Amino acid sequence: MHISHNPKYTMITPWKSSLHEDFNMKNICRSYELMEQTLKVYTYREGERPVFHQPLTKGIYASEGWFMKQMEGNTQFSVTDPRKANLFYMPFSTRRLELFLYVPNSHSSKNLVEYLKNYLDDVISSKYPFWNRTGGADHFLVACHDWAPHETVLHMSRCIRALCHADVNEGFVIGKDTSLPETNVRSATNPLRDLGGKPPSKRQILAFFAGDINGYLRPILLQYWENKDPDMKISSHMGRGTKSRENYVQHMKNSKYCICAKGFEVNSPRVVEAIFYECVPVIISDNFMPPFFEVLNWEAFAVLIPEKNIPNLKNILLSIPEEKYQKLQMRVRRVQQHFLWNPEPVKYDIFHMILHSIWYNRIFQVSPR
Repeated sequence: MHISHNPKYTMITPWKSSLHEDFNMKNICRSYELMEQTLKVYTYREGERPVFHQPLTKGIYASEGWFMKQMEGNTQFSVTDPRKANLFYMPFSTRRLELFLYVPNSHSSKNLVEYLKNYLDDVISSKYPFWNRTGGADHFLVACHDWAPHETVLHMSRCIRALCHADVNEGFVIGKDTSLPETNVRSATNPLRDLGGKPPSKRQILAFFAGDINGYLRPILLQYWENKDPDMKISSHMGRGTKSRENYVQHMKNSKYCICAKGFEVNSPRVVEAIFYECVPVIISDNFMPPFFEVLNWEAFAVLIPEKNIPNLKNILLSIPEEKYQKLQMRVRRVQQHFLWNPEPVKYDIFHMILHSIWYNRIFQVSPR
């Protein structure tokens, strides 16, 4: 999956790799170090809690919370003088926005959209000159809730939007927006708990999936594969409670391939969970732009299967030679560092990768055409 940007701009060499190449660490370092030399971020202090400045660091929407927490505590890229910044961060939580402002059973997000509009009109653009000079093109937001694309498309359309729901059919703009990893953080105090999995030779399950049956795709997956084949551990759920969660984790740790099938939306926390537990992700979601697609070649460490090929899922996986599977799994372990929330940010981890994607897209917006 190679996404082509402006060919005239060649300062940054993205760290793509093909199926027969290893990851080019020299190019990773070059691009990353350029970001370290140039990126300066101003985080707006305005905005009322709990929607602003009060991150949620547990659950499937934790990416926006962990980023907010680490960005607001950052000293490397942050500046206190907005005149020195080349990017501006608006630290709000779309999950908090939904929790505190959505009217139950209203089936309307109009008041949520209006809340963000008032923030822009009454706080940001009236107090600062920076939004108005670019129309928000040098501003960014980090949002994981499914409603974020709709809530931000009207009044924040020119911003760089880091979105978990990276659906090209629902307003995600390649070259401007960036795909935010959806990370299911189970422990807010220890986000790296249970990291890793069994070595390839000891993984007894060919393919595993368990999850709520929402959307149109997962019922099709179950129709063909639930309780149909002992090698394919496909089920609608694994029960509730601590033991069930532990069983779910152990299945991922013991599987060669982890099925990441879309639900209501194109994204799924299973993509990062698979990497977390060193299981090769099998992404079944036709319009999904995976995280960090600007610089990572997902075909080097994941299997991308068109939705129409679900009936042939097992044959596709069995057709992958053992040697190729081991390379995929090895690369999963190598890219794992890019998808981890460390208690304190570490070079090349998920915090820095998100920043890099945002910076990278902004560079291409302002580069010569």
